Amino acid sequence: MFWTPAFAGVTLQETFYEIINPCKVRSQKASEIHSGFSSEGCTLKVSYYPGCALHGTAREYDESTRAVSALLGVELGELPDWNCCGASSAHMTDDSLAHGLVARNLAIAEKAGRDLVVPCAACYSRFKTGEKELEAGAPKLNFRILSLLEFLVDDGLMDRIPGMIKRPLVGLKMVSYYGCLLVRPPKVTGAKKYENPEEMDKLLGLLRAEAIPWSYKTDCCGGSLVLTRADIVRRLTRKLFDKALEAGAEAVAVACPLCQSNLDSRQEEISREAGKNYQIPILYITELIGLSLGHPDTGKWFRRHFVDPRKLLVSKGLF
Repeated sequence: MFWTPAFAGVTLQETFYEIINPCKVRSQKASEIHSGFSSEGCTLKVSYYPGCALHGTAREYDESTRAVSALLGVELGELPDWNCCGASSAHMTDDSLAHGLVARNLAIAEKAGRDLVVPCAACYSRFKTGEKELEAGAPKLNFRILSLLEFLVDDGLMDRIPGMIKRPLVGLKMVSYYGCLLVRPPKVTGAKKYENPEEMDKLLGLLRAEAIPWSYKTDCCGGSLVLTRADIVRRLTRKLFDKALEAGAEAVAVACPLCQSNLDSRQEEISREAGKNYQIPILYITELIGLSLGHPDTGKWFRRHFVDPRKLLVSKGLF
């Protein structure tokens, strides 16, 4: 079993090479690996790290990501025998364990030799941090670590979407909420527009929804304080709800399972405290793409939400 004692006092680089060295990895130029296109057709093949949340509380994010990827001609190869990235629990308590958990996953991805798509913002942050630590004393990885938004927007997949749209999201007024970890810290993520990211806004516009500009797209929702300071969480999330409504939004698009869970599940509690009735659907961007492209499983995904988005979508003639 993969556990702490095996990594006590071991650096991330040592763990990575202990795992990777016994295996002979094909030596390829980065450009050849990054393309990922199959020579047998137009399918784009990438490695996929779902993380713990997408196999549990955020199953609709995992299912919609897989569904949309298949529609767009992307083959997601889930990393074999992946382990938890250690977000929050490991990197806050045990440096050796935090290094070991990340290094093991990176070593598995290195063997696959394909770009790694990471939908969870917390997992993405841990992987990008590990990449920086690893490359400080070693050659660069033979693959890119990409958030789902980076993959959808920067790798040409957006170009495939317009011709596939079956249900334009006309009339749906939305704000994009990125949260903290998809773009910050910029020295780790490499994000150029870390105060005003635009990937989700571009995707919403492509789907013909109305992407409303607002100033709170990267404010913290308090996700890391859910178990320790619920009072702070309620204050932060209520501010986001109020500012989204003030901007004229009817729903919020997200690309982080922790943000989605926090914003979606807190509304009843905050409504009682504030004396207001918050009913704001919090939708994964992949669910919105799946809806627009006519995927048949959207109803199954929506039923798992605390705030059911179907009432709003029905009123817009979109469901």
